[in-house]
Amino acid sequence: MQFHDLNEAQILALAITAEEEDSRIYRDFAESLRKDFPATADLFTKMAGEEDGHRHRLIESYRQRFGEHIPLIRRQDVKGFVVRRPSWFTRSLRPENARGEAALMEIESRRFYEAAAQRTNDAGIRQLLDDLAQEEQRHEEVAGEITGAQEASGALGHEREVARRLFVLRFVQPGLAGLMDGSVSTLAPLFAAAFATGSTAATFKVGLAASVGAGISMGFAEALSDDGKLSGRGAPWLRGAVCGLMTALGGLGHTMPYLIRDFHSATSVALIVVAVELAVISWIRKRYMDTPLLSAVFQVVVGGVLVFLAGWLIGSG
Repeated sequence: MQFHDLNEAQILALAITAEEEDSRIYRDFAESLRKDFPATADLFTKMAGEEDGHRHRLIESYRQRFGEHIPLIRRQDVKGFVVRRPSWFTRSLRPENARGEAALMEIESRRFYEAAAQRTNDAGIRQLLDDLAQEEQRHEEVAGEITGAQEASGALGHEREVARRLFVLRFVQPGLAGLMDGSVSTLAPLFAAAFATGSTAATFKVGLAASVGAGISMGFAEALSDDGKLSGRGAPWLRGAVCGLMTALGGLGHTMPYLIRDFHSATSVALIVVAVELAVISWIRKRYMDTPLLSAVFQVVVGGVLVFLAGWLIGSG
């Protein structure tokens, strides 16, 4: 259905369902954010109330002119509308992204009312649609004012700190654990195979098997260790996927050089990659885990060197 094919009754019916959908989306935003980001949740609760008010005015106008039955016409039934994201999307939505999503919704609603007002000849309906377009414009401004007030009160600063902590809990910690395990634990079997066989092909196969196996093992271990409900660490399958992927990448980093046929060149490149991996792990520990750099370097490098020496001694013997 094209927008220009809609009559006045259909335009009002579309506006009613659109306002109801937006109100529900804002309440979904509020519900998903309320536990960790109460200030932003309050903003979306207020916006949902505004959308409910718009819907009631539209329904009253429809009843006065067209009767009690309101046909179901949704955005997806009319070409040109942006389809709203499904409700499950809000479960992982960050506050700043939710505000950006809401701003786009308000802009689209305003444009719809402006276009709809031009499509009707009824003075009352046109006035209502013009008023709603102006109110959607004010919503954008009011949301900015509320955000500014929350920023001044320190509520948004607190939310940003909460968001940072949740990011560390849900992504950095499992990712770092996986990267450390993959980078360090695979050193022994990889270099043991390298010095025992002197074959880059055999060493690559051992490293590949160790990396993939460690990734699968660490992924399941992380996913099954905590359901995240009490700790706030988020969905276990997501943490497991992050941990497993980073474990595999940590091992593959110093395995890939053994695709080089020359044994000495491959080993030299692999040692350089190991040094880079350990430096990256140390930086992540300093950046997100508040570990002093020298302490982080000492912990990671000493562990890596010991594991490498174990692999070298076993392979050479």
